[in-house]
Amino acid sequence: MSTLKNKVQLIGNVGNAPEIKILENGKKVANFSMATNEFYKNSDGEKIQNTQWHNIVAWGKISEIIEKYVDKGKEVAIEGKLTSRSYETEAGEKRSVTEVVANEILLLGIKGEEYASE
Repeated sequence: MSTLKNKVQLIGNVGNAPEIKILENGKKVANFSMATNEFYKNSDGEKIQNTQWHNIVAWGKISEIIEKYVDKGKEVAIEGKLTSRSYETEAGEKRSVTEVVANEILLLGIKGEEYASE
């Protein structure tokens, strides 16, 4: 069990155009949401779709690939780690968020697939 790691793999569709920021230290970061879908049949035999939304964060080379090639609706595969953080809004409300910090991305469904990893 000591070899288990914090690792997440997702295949889904980008939910919004990625937001790209360049921080004061010159580092580039990309943020976007991603939907994954699961299908199952309920007790009446009806096909049910369950959609989960994930917040994705990417840095460096991966953020540059995202900036160039990723847009709303694109299908992508992401590998990364799950992180949680807390922050306070301008109104003083405490919020927490769980994100996937991507260390690899694979653009699916296009010719000349782009692949990037850190």
